[in-house]
Amino acid sequence: MNQTGYLIIAIVIIAALVALFIVTFVINRKTPVPEGCENIKITEEGCANCQIEECAVKVKLDIKKIEEELKEDK
Repeated sequence: MNQTGYLIIAIVIIAALVALFIVTFVINRKTPVPEGCENIKITEEGCANCQIEECAVKVKLDIKKIEEELKEDK
């Protein structure tokens, strides 16, 4: 296979990956908010009401809180 063939294959693969990203992005946007989480704001109070323990937002808030407490102790 010559360079043109490899170039076409590379373009097709990149186009397929971009299309896959766009489709999954749109599907994710259309996914409804889980029941019971409609009015939760991203705050410590809101995260305290959430039942998902491994939530990335909750983990980040806890890390930020710990970092703030460490800065206050110094």
